[in-house]
Amino acid sequence: MKPPLSVLDLAPIVEGSSAATALAHSLDLARHAETWGYRRYWLAEHHNMDGVASSATAVLVGYIAAGTRHIRVGSGGIMLPNHAPLVVAEQFGTLATLFPGRIDLGLGRAPGTDRQTMQALRRHLAGDDEDGFPQDVLELQAYLSDAAGQHPVRAIPGVGTRVPIWLLGSSLYSAQLAAHLGLPFAFASHFAPELLLQALDLYRRGFRPSAEWSQPHAMVAVNVVAADSDAQAARLFTSMQQRFLGMLRGRRGPLPRPISSAEMQALWSPQEEAGVQRMLAASAVGSPEAVLQQLEAIVQRTGANELIVAGAVHEHAARLRSYELLAALWQPLPAGVASAVQ
Repeated sequence: MKPPLSVLDLAPIVEGSSAATALAHSLDLARHAETWGYRRYWLAEHHNMDGVASSATAVLVGYIAAGTRHIRVGSGGIMLPNHAPLVVAEQFGTLATLFPGRIDLGLGRAPGTDRQTMQALRRHLAGDDEDGFPQDVLELQAYLSDAAGQHPVRAIPGVGTRVPIWLLGSSLYSAQLAAHLGLPFAFASHFAPELLLQALDLYRRGFRPSAEWSQPHAMVAVNVVAADSDAQAARLFTSMQQRFLGMLRGRRGPLPRPISSAEMQALWSPQEEAGVQRMLAASAVGSPEAVLQQLEAIVQRTGANELIVAGAVHEHAARLRSYELLAALWQPLPAGVASAVQ
């Protein structure tokens, strides 16, 4: 049986467009994803990036949840060191009160931005906060628990909502912490796949059952660009390749328009091409048949309990088509079932 599919959305601002259009497109994609049977719709937190409109993640989660009916909506993720745990508990407690049974809270410990913006966010810059992150997670869990009402500081709304918490990461640290706390774990292999298998192995071997999760539950993030032909998908994929090339060069901006393979080859050096390919190794690109084979290989290699799919495509219609083709070939949970699954 294939694992269920979810959507990871960075609300990409594409070349020649605007943040307002990006957010409208996110809602449109979420409504379609709900109809096509995707389980979750998660939104990332990034700051000071011209090509990403998902900086106020909790606000955007509410926007998507209000515009859909039953799909689970959440953060993929909230970068917890950027925020006070109490504020996050209040935000997601409010969301869970407004949309009961539909909200997920994915947490990461990376800044989701550059050092200068970290300072503007009032993030503590001494060290990497490995010691502080576990305590913040535990504090946040406590605010959302049934017993939180006995504490002098309470998240209202939030107390007793028990919003499901996930840990996200691209390294071994979060995998080990998720195992220790008995939480589900999502690996960010859509941009940093090198430690994927090692992280999943550590997570599963070290997992300690919790009240909410008796077994480890691993979600693997992948990039998917599906189209009616391999050639069409390869052209669409050049937008993502150009974005990652820009990251290697220290440049960030709107999602570029797609270009031909010949233009792409002229754009990067062999070393840059190899670097981009490493970053995008967890990707499935091509016709539906090709994408199916590539995703099945990823699932076989990782044993993923869920796949969460990022699909940065410049044209909105082509982006919708990619997710539609994927849903049709993968046969995820029927619409209406997702809301009953945590």
